[in-house]
Amino acid sequence: MSSVAEKLQRKSQRQTSVKQVRLKLVYIDFWSAVKFSFLVAISLGIVLVVASLLIWIVLNSTGIFGKVDEIFRDILSDETFSVATSFSLAQVAGFSIVVAILNVLVGTALGAIASMLYNFSVRLTGGILVGFTNN
Repeated sequence: MSSVAEKLQRKSQRQTSVKQVRLKLVYIDFWSAVKFSFLVAISLGIVLVVASLLIWIVLNSTGIFGKVDEIFRDILSDETFSVATSFSLAQVAGFSIVVAILNVLVGTALGAIASMLYNFSVRLTGGILVGFTNN
């Protein structure tokens, strides 16, 4: 019986022929582009919401809001001003969710528009020539 290492060594000694293929991208399916852009936009929306909440939590726990409160109280001469109450965690979460939803709508629409524009431009340019190799 030969070991796995010997089999791999024999495989690596064989010369593999490298094929090069040149293909033209002449069409992007509209619904595939819409689904893909929707999934990317959803992913970015989740990242936006999580990142904004984490940034608020870090700023609150490090005491930066307290320092900013002191600066604004001195500038505004208002002893009741508080950044933490003006920008509470619930307000930041709500705003980031609204922005994420808008980004999903806009991102999906832009993906659809980009696929249509590419499909229309292919009529003039003939498409994009792409080269592939087989390793």
